[in-house]
Amino acid sequence: MVALLIATPLAGAAEWELTSPAGSLQVRVTQSDNLQYAVSLRGQEIIAPSTINLKVEGTGPISAGQPQVDRRSVKETIEFVVARKYRERDVAYEELKLTFAHGAVVFRAYDEAIAYRWETSLPGEIVVTNEQAEFVFPGDPEAWFPEEESVNSHQERVYKHLKLGEISSDRFCSTGVLIGLGENRKVYISESDLRSYPGMFLHGLGNGKIGLAGKFAGYALESNALNDRDVPVTKAAEYLAKTEGTRTFPWRVMLVTEKDSELLESEIIFQLAPPLAIEDPSWIVPGKAAWEWWNSINITGVDFRAGVNTESYKYYIDFAAEHGLKYIVLDEGWSQATNDLLTPHADVNLPELVEYGKQKGVGVVLWVVWKTLDEQLEPALDYFQKLGVAGIKVDFMQRDDQQMVEFYHRVAAAAAKRRLLVDFHGAFKPTGLHRAYPNVMSYEGVTGLEQYKWGNEITNPEQELTLPFIRMVAGPMDYTPGALSNANQESWRWNVGHPMSLGTRCHQLAMFVVYESPLQMLADSPSRYRQEADAMRFLSVVPTVWDDTRVLDAKVSDYVVVARRSGDAWFLGAMTDWSPRELEVGLDFLPAGKFRLESWADGANADRSGEDVRCDSRDVDSQSTLKLRLAPAGGWIGIIRPLDGSHAPEADVAK
Repeated sequence: MVALLIATPLAGAAEWELTSPAGSLQVRVTQSDNLQYAVSLRGQEIIAPSTINLKVEGTGPISAGQPQVDRRSVKETIEFVVARKYRERDVAYEELKLTFAHGAVVFRAYDEAIAYRWETSLPGEIVVTNEQAEFVFPGDPEAWFPEEESVNSHQERVYKHLKLGEISSDRFCSTGVLIGLGENRKVYISESDLRSYPGMFLHGLGNGKIGLAGKFAGYALESNALNDRDVPVTKAAEYLAKTEGTRTFPWRVMLVTEKDSELLESEIIFQLAPPLAIEDPSWIVPGKAAWEWWNSINITGVDFRAGVNTESYKYYIDFAAEHGLKYIVLDEGWSQATNDLLTPHADVNLPELVEYGKQKGVGVVLWVVWKTLDEQLEPALDYFQKLGVAGIKVDFMQRDDQQMVEFYHRVAAAAAKRRLLVDFHGAFKPTGLHRAYPNVMSYEGVTGLEQYKWGNEITNPEQELTLPFIRMVAGPMDYTPGALSNANQESWRWNVGHPMSLGTRCHQLAMFVVYESPLQMLADSPSRYRQEADAMRFLSVVPTVWDDTRVLDAKVSDYVVVARRSGDAWFLGAMTDWSPRELEVGLDFLPAGKFRLESWADGANADRSGEDVRCDSRDVDSQSTLKLRLAPAGGWIGIIRPLDGSHAPEADVAK
């Protein structure tokens, strides 16, 4: 609902201010030789004057000339078709629009964030030659910096904790990035509504300024297919994009927090994204999936040879059906060749598997290489639809130039037309596409559990306690948790065929509450899960979508405690880094009444044997306080249900 709209011609003024609805954030925009903005939090500058501009071939900077000024106030309620954190959310913002001869810049002030975007109003096709996007900071800030070596990247990087002033202009990172300003104030920088335009990286400013500036992949002119999945750009234009002349461009987003918990509670990237583009999304069903790649199809106690074959996949379907999992994922190998999606492997009877899954209530998701999918998009998706396949897992994109961004949109729309789910693996970070196309369930762009198969330099418990505060802010992340071989630093070894995770069993289980992915994988072997009744008692009922989310305690890279509601039950998850911790959390978020808490905690010897778990139950109410004892790289999980037992445990349904 638009509450206010004002349009006034500018009469020589060169400065405009915009204040968030509750008054906590203010953005000041100035125009002189260039256009700059600065941001204040409760009257204190947190982003110093920073220059922005968009340049189009033949017209020059969009911000040239005297603008018309429009303001509006908006209040709206956003409903989530696939509820990552919430079922609905009330949103309010103030907006300032400066309209120039060939386009405009729009600023929004939310109580949690400042965002701006460019618009153009030009005929035909245009060439965007450059975008200047600065983020200058006062003082001596720190940064969690996912440093990149190339714009041809999976964006699976370690967050280096650095002084921002140490980052020279030749160093750059993928987004999002987190800036610490002292006194627990932080600014998270990313983007939303990325469409037909390259994604934003950030490089150090240099020239005596402390801050970051946008870096963008050039328009791809030539690429070299090294194989069926590696297709790096070998020649790029000096310009950024060829695109329609009248359009909006991505939002540059600055989420501002005073408590680390606010990073996990925000949906700002989603809020800024375009609204639902699917007429009827009722067919979209979130849920957990049994996945065979991480565990190398290591199944035991069967009378057939385990591998890429019909019998093995039926075993995964049976396991999924037994434990309420809605899907299985057939990873690499199900097709005769990765460059042909229309011919299944000789040992895989795909029609029989899909039909068997339907009889058991389990959908089949197929892994595909992006290049092959791009070449066979229409016939392949038609074939999958005809078979009754539930979705696709698209892998190895490792770029975010304009053409690759367009590929994501093309796949999302084509899959939705055929009622297919999409998991973008080998992907750049989310930028809100899943709002318009909620069939897009998850994205990788994260240092996931797979890294433990060959090392521990990228994924480790400290990195796992950084991800919720940075990567997960952008949107769902396909981390693929669930390892049941759990080791401390002394006993951990890499093993591709029989992988293990660092940290405790409860550390892994807690990821199913802390980490957000509406299509959540169970990465270990069904044979192993069947041996672990305590773990499966939790994994069988934990949802993948949530009606409400509360962050009870949190500190970036150190620990987190999250409570999420599904129906009238609450699921709690706690994780810590290598430091053992004792955390105390109250249950005042509970309504009146009596509840039963069932918990899974690190056992007394979990620091030596990560698989040591202690299960317990007790009655609680809103006045209760929990004392959580977490081993090094440990975790804790709890389910709180009303004592009347009326809760339906799995609420993985679209709204």
